[in-house]
Amino acid sequence: MVDLVLSTLDDQGVLTLTFNRPDTLNAWTDAMGRRYFDLLAEAEQNPDVRAVVVTGAGKGFCSGADFKTLNAIQTGSYDEVPDPRPNTFPTTIGKPIVAAVNGACAGLGMVHALVCDLVFTAEEAKWTTAFSRRGLIAEYGLSWVLPRIMGQQRAMDVLLSGRVFTGREAYELGLANRAVPGDRLLREAQEYAAELAGYSAPASMAIIKRQVWHDWDATLEESAKAATQEMIASFGRPDFAEGVASFLERRPPNFPPLP
Repeated sequence: MVDLVLSTLDDQGVLTLTFNRPDTLNAWTDAMGRRYFDLLAEAEQNPDVRAVVVTGAGKGFCSGADFKTLNAIQTGSYDEVPDPRPNTFPTTIGKPIVAAVNGACAGLGMVHALVCDLVFTAEEAKWTTAFSRRGLIAEYGLSWVLPRIMGQQRAMDVLLSGRVFTGREAYELGLANRAVPGDRLLREAQEYAAELAGYSAPASMAIIKRQVWHDWDATLEESAKAATQEMIASFGRPDFAEGVASFLERRPPNFPPLP
């Protein structure tokens, strides 16, 4: 049986998850999603995992919802029990997740790229929201995420038109942190993740990730108040002592894993 999501952990603490339905450009199915979320949940509990990179096998990252699934929904014959975890589940994982968009990134695939914490893309990758051209709407919170990432007018453009644009334009629009030639993409994403794994405190990254995703709905006063409490708590953690000591001793830090 083919593993729908491949998983490899290197000796630097970087877990690489690879959507593995290359014959469909890694079109999303409930089974693939369930496997992906299970692996993320396992990564959350594994102290050896410090950062995660997500990419796709073959020529696609994720081409959106599988058309067989869409057809079954349309005809009323879809009977698979969906995973109860929402598509925003990656935002709840306390470890940084880097999307390495290697190819087709469409519809639901675009959702899953943008609920990662950082996005690297191949310059030649093809991006599209696609929804308006399929008679659908901006799904799974994309109407909330896109305006905050790229601004309302740009979000309206890519959502209303459903046009295809390249990874290079995705970077220029603010959807990606980096756009690089495809043959360098995975290596650069993994090297960046390895730097996070080696130099950033796991507890700090988990709290910062929660702050950034959750503070979008908070006022400045609420965010500042919560951050003060988090900062006071951080002074008492061993990460702070190690961070200061490693700086003063001019050596790489040896931060403990997440408890």
